[in-house]
This record gives sequence, structure tokens and C-alpha cells, in this order.
Amino acid sequence: MHITMVKKRLADGTECRKCQEATAHLQSRGLWEHVKEIVWAHEDDHNSHGMVLSRDHGVDRAPFFIVRDDDGVAIYVSVLQLVRDRFDKKMTAAEQAQSIDVEDIGGI
Repeated sequence: MHITMVKKRLADGTECRKCQEATAHLQSRGLWEHVKEIVWAHEDDHNSHGMVLSRDHGVDRAPFFIVRDDDGVAIYVSVLQLVRDRFDKKMTAAEQAQSIDVEDIGGI
């Protein structure tokens, strides 16, 4: 299984908050080493590799994950769904609630 994480880099050069949280979540569960590639969607460069991937896969938010395995390609826009589907880790109700972000206005 090959996991590519597409992260958003803001115009000021910082990584988006949701991308930081997703990375921290994977690290805290001991799953970070499964991410084989990180691609950046630069907010101020619509031709950056991450922006191209977002258009190619019809994704309008970051982070997202592209998973390639023997069954093909799957896209995940939720780190919790990725963990649940690919690593069979049980999520607590608190973790599921954390995935809901009322401030998330979406968009790459």
C-alpha cells in the first residue's frame, strides 16, 4: 500500500491547521510511517503538484490522502476514515467528534 498525503501550504508559507492536526493524529497512533509521500498544494500556485492532484481527483479540501494498492486507487478526505478503513483502528466518540470542524470552510 502506498499512501500519498496532500497537504496545503498557505500563501504565508505555513502549513494549514487541518494538515498539522492530521499529521499529529497519525503520529500519535503510530501510523505516520505508512505515509510514503507528501505532496504540497500551494495556496498561491494553482499549478503546484498538490493543486493538480486535487483537480485530478475532484477534491476541494486539504489534507487528503491517495491510497494505491492491489485493488486500485482510493481517495480519503478524512484522516479518521483512512485510519478506520485501512488500519482497522477503532475510533472513540471523542475522536470522531474532533473530525467535525465548524470553522472548516473547505477549499484548497
